[in-house]
Amino acid sequence: MHQRVIPVRVREGYDVVIGDGLLQESGQLLRAALGDCRLAVVTDSNVEKHYLAPLLKSLNEAGYDACATVFPAGEAHKRLDTLCDLLEFFAEQHLTRKDCVIALGGGVTGDMTGFAAGCYLRGVRYVQIPTTLLAAVDSSVGGKTAVDLAAGKNLAGLFHQPSLVLCDTNTFATLSPDEFANGAAEAIKTGILDDEKLFSLFESGDACANLAEIVSQCVAFKARIVEADETETGLRKTLNLGHTAGHAIERCSDFTIPHGHAVAAGLAIIARASETLGWATEPITERVEAALLRNGLPTTTTFSPEALAQAALSDKKRAGGTITLVVPKRIGDCALVDLPVEQVLNVFRAGMGARA
Repeated sequence: MHQRVIPVRVREGYDVVIGDGLLQESGQLLRAALGDCRLAVVTDSNVEKHYLAPLLKSLNEAGYDACATVFPAGEAHKRLDTLCDLLEFFAEQHLTRKDCVIALGGGVTGDMTGFAAGCYLRGVRYVQIPTTLLAAVDSSVGGKTAVDLAAGKNLAGLFHQPSLVLCDTNTFATLSPDEFANGAAEAIKTGILDDEKLFSLFESGDACANLAEIVSQCVAFKARIVEADETETGLRKTLNLGHTAGHAIERCSDFTIPHGHAVAAGLAIIARASETLGWATEPITERVEAALLRNGLPTTTTFSPEALAQAALSDKKRAGGTITLVVPKRIGDCALVDLPVEQVLNVFRAGMGARA
């Protein structure tokens, strides 16, 4: 089994380990990183069926005392009541600050588990074991944790860095095509931000044949950004490319449109707007659209520019009377643009003109 290890140098620092078959080796990898402690595994009802038993087996073989809790799968359960259930579970299990929590699953599981770990006893260690491409290339790295509120997505949360990330690319085999595409959207976003080579894997190549390389490139890029701006005061905001429109689409759909598909439409919208409004330094829309379509992702939305603008103004990226947009200038080069909130509607209109 070939492993790639990418260090993330923030605070105490931690490693992201990428490879196939890591789940079966997780007990020993955790033992090396954490030492002796008790472990509490958090997963959802979908992932439980595939990966909870193999993980617990590996933990037990490594001599760990491990317990587990399962919550219903889906973004609809990324709520404060689920967070409270997790905190009560940790307390019932008498976890201490010496112990560690494991997030086994996708982005919802990782976000909530990290948030709960950051709150419980004012902070206990946690480990991310992402089982989706989306979580592997994005949410499992960087320490952003959150739950949704009725007013919007990820509005309650905190920064709490994991102690280790184990990404077993074999777990992607059980993803549906739509769920795999969700991760492809975030990886395509990374290509637009940083790297023609990565973008080209989705533009003209076979993403499934390059999973370890895609995850490694995305994680390495995000690690550099997080190391430079851990708490998103500047540079890290660029990782929100496509997310202003994407989060608005999610909210308008009452979260029935999955994150990756919403972000994909958001990427196409902001690419069109960038060209239309003169921010782009070379044509990008056709390339972005083609890459998204090739990977089973949408390039439009049925919601109106007015509906998206209204939803976007409750997004956490708003700061007073301005909102920060990430604007692609060309593939591999994006810029942050601070706009008065009154101009957001014009941006959405520009990005959803005749093509929308």
